[in-house]
Amino acid sequence: MSDIGSLFEKIVAGKIPSYKVYEDDLVFAFLDINPLAPGHTLVIPKKKYETLDKVPDETAAAIGKVLPRLARAIMKATECKDYNILQNNGTVAHQFVPHVHFHIIPRPNAKAGLGLSWNTTTDLKKEQAEALLKKITSGL
Repeated sequence: MSDIGSLFEKIVAGKIPSYKVYEDDLVFAFLDINPLAPGHTLVIPKKKYETLDKVPDETAAAIGKVLPRLARAIMKATECKDYNILQNNGTVAHQFVPHVHFHIIPRPNAKAGLGLSWNTTTDLKKEQAEALLKKITSGL
């Protein structure tokens, strides 16, 4: 990840101008200045957390509460019915700014917005699923 983690902190603090869409005590949302489609919005916690697993429950709940509200407003404003919510964690997962952020990306048509290809690995075997399930649930 690049050394621009403080970029979003500067935006929240008003040191870098932004097109603010929403703000409360824990969450800040603003238009992406390099949008994939009109209305492309970033939703971030005001405090910097590098990856989603580091975000406290209260902040995660605040983000989760506002995401649908923002999506409805953005879809209405852009007259889109389809959209993507994208959130990346770590460099291998294409996270370039080390501050948790969610993208709300309108899809006005099949070509505009986020392009995805879903490359599955192999079918999940019962033994693998059960072992993985045990590891995941024991960590909750």
